[in-house]
Amino acid sequence: MTDLKKTLQTSLAEARARLEAALKEEGFGILTEIDVAATLKARLGLERPPYLILGACNPNLAAKALEAEPDIGLLLPCNAVLRESGEGVEILLQDPQGMFQALPPEKQEVLKPVVEEARSRLEKALAKL
Repeated sequence: MTDLKKTLQTSLAEARARLEAALKEEGFGILTEIDVAATLKARLGLERPPYLILGACNPNLAAKALEAEPDIGLLLPCNAVLRESGEGVEILLQDPQGMFQALPPEKQEVLKPVVEEARSRLEKALAKL
């Protein structure tokens, strides 16, 4: 689904702290958090390994995207997933280029600079981990 991923040999809490710091250096902040494991436990009684979805936003990029295409809010914010696996904590970042392929070609062209900058910043944040 995405090639923006990395596995860290650390705790989920440490991976999250490192991810948030790296994203902050690239102008992103965390707007939302969904604790999927806790929600499934509370609503369905299902036990699942820790799984978090964080909604990250770079306000400057969001403003540019919304100016170019007011409906773009359907594809915002950029999601980050942290999940425990047998190899450690996997971090997956939503690929803006993949998401924006759902748009008509003329809108893709208008948003191309924003999408490229967002992907570049996310790649840099991931590399810092």
